[in-house]
Amino acid sequence: MSSSGLHVIFGTGPLGKSTMLELVKHGAQVRMVNRSGTAKNLPKGVEVVKGDAYDSAQVASLTKGAESVYQCAQPHYYDWAEKFPPLQDAIITGVSQSGAKLIVGDNLYMYGDPNGKPLTENSPINPHTRKGKVRAAMAQTVLDAHKSGKIRVAIGRGSNFFGPEDEVSGGQTYRPALAGKAANALGNPDMPHTFTYVRDFGTLLATLGINDASLGQVWFAPSPAPITQRDLITMIYKEAGQPFKMRVGTRPILRVMGLFDKNVREVIEMLYEFEKPFIMDSTKAEKAFGLMATPLDVAIYETVAYFRANPVA
Repeated sequence: MSSSGLHVIFGTGPLGKSTMLELVKHGAQVRMVNRSGTAKNLPKGVEVVKGDAYDSAQVASLTKGAESVYQCAQPHYYDWAEKFPPLQDAIITGVSQSGAKLIVGDNLYMYGDPNGKPLTENSPINPHTRKGKVRAAMAQTVLDAHKSGKIRVAIGRGSNFFGPEDEVSGGQTYRPALAGKAANALGNPDMPHTFTYVRDFGTLLATLGINDASLGQVWFAPSPAPITQRDLITMIYKEAGQPFKMRVGTRPILRVMGLFDKNVREVIEMLYEFEKPFIMDSTKAEKAFGLMATPLDVAIYETVAYFRANPVA
């Protein structure tokens, strides 16, 4: 399926760029929006403009004539409760004026602790964390807007993602591996966990944006089979050509670190994802759209290659 129309992406982070790359493959005209109006590593022809996604009038102007709009922007992790809902509200209002479809990049926080049971799009919404409740409320808001006819919506969800340009996983694992230092794991490193390759997540969002059959539904990003953090990190160090080194952030350790780092403090309530099996079943999108997850060894190769080529300045 191809699309030569205008597609607007809010956010130029790893998910926004991955979505952009897939849209370009389909022949789409892509406009990316961020606060600075600049971004690196973009293909020729991709437009980057400065905009305030909290201003619905700006959103309406920037998305005028667009076929689809992608919500890939987010505030700082520690600002989610206060700043994430108004960001989405402004985007919904603005896009409803432009008449475009809205594709939301989302995560799995709203499902709460599945106690090892694989998650599907039909799993019960049962958040027990602050950020999970924020995500649940935001998702319901956007689905209600679709149901009421205010806007056409599809939601794409991924598990903890990694890949090129993702400085979260890069800083925790890939850059330490390349430097021969210890990678950071969380909770119990021997529990199976679904990790989503950000390029596959972007492919899903782009697919949702050019396929009207996706509308009104939630879709999980095709992801490799679950793997333990220990085995994943072992593969990363092998690709990096360095001996395996790992340290583990448990609740007591993170509580101490959180006294001095508010980003670490926000991680603590999400540790349940890494203390038990945490598995996501992406069969629905795979069958509906013929999508397949990038093989894990290929995803690791591409991610290591990116961080090797882009050292910290």
